[in-house]
Amino acid sequence: MGGMATADALHLVLGDEELLVTRGIAAAVAAARAVDAQATVEEYAAGEMTVGDFMGAVSPSLFGALRVVVIRDAQDARKDLTAAISEYVRQPEPEVVLVVAHAGGAKGKALADAIRAAGAVVTNAARITRHRDRVEFVRDEFRRLGGKVSEDAAEALLAAVGNDLRELAAACSQLVADSSGRIDRATVSRYYRGRAEVSGFTVADAAIAGNLPGALEALRWALHIGIDPVIIADALADGVRTVARVAAAGRGNPYQLANSLGLQPWKVERAQKQARGWTPESLARATRIAAECNAAVKGGMEDRDYAVEQAVIALVAARSATPAVAGRSGARP
Repeated sequence: MGGMATADALHLVLGDEELLVTRGIAAAVAAARAVDAQATVEEYAAGEMTVGDFMGAVSPSLFGALRVVVIRDAQDARKDLTAAISEYVRQPEPEVVLVVAHAGGAKGKALADAIRAAGAVVTNAARITRHRDRVEFVRDEFRRLGGKVSEDAAEALLAAVGNDLRELAAACSQLVADSSGRIDRATVSRYYRGRAEVSGFTVADAAIAGNLPGALEALRWALHIGIDPVIIADALADGVRTVARVAAAGRGNPYQLANSLGLQPWKVERAQKQARGWTPESLARATRIAAECNAAVKGGMEDRDYAVEQAVIALVAARSATPAVAGRSGARP
């Protein structure tokens, strides 16, 4: 096994998107097993690993088999372990493949930089935050599975399933398995007509985040598949109300705030992130917009779809503190 190239002996999986991290590690292991089908794999958490553990892990096998050593959460490594890994990567063992997963932030950055500088194969596993990038992820996922998806179908799938990459990947796999592999908007519609609650909250999340194109696309898809505007209006009101409550509670620990607010910790954490773009004044405007939208759609307004659309536009405008645009939702002029 002594002929392995140094670059193949080192892999850096950089980022904190869990699905992409898992895939990056799996790809490194697969590459090693393509060289030696009998390669063994050992995984360690950097925060619990000692220098002794590391030196033992990267020692060549007595039986000559290739060894794959995976170190997760490398940003948590202590100084002595960071120094040991940084020294090792300068001259890695040819019979050992070292795979290091690092969250990609400032913490422990020197270690990630050292591994990259040593010529490691770098896999980008950064969190996907832009709507456009999520659409591309969906399209790439279908291509990876041997299928093909239209642009509007990829948008529709995001609106129906939400932004979690694991759920999106599972949905893509299911759609390819149960179809000819060519996915259009009608195919997505047939599968996700029952995802009303998710679609409503997808619209709300995008609007509260200030993503007007994403919110309007999600809204149009939700209305297209027959979701009642009342459900969407309720989701908008719930989203604004949650952000307002969490913002008023301050920037405490999500788990501690969850008890006092009567919310799940994940919901508190998400609302804390969403609240960063809002002020008390803009949240007050958003609360009025959501209330007026609810009154319109539940009070028998003739064009309820229009009322919800105007509420979404007004919410995004309120977030960006543009009072002239953030007017009240109402009848079509």
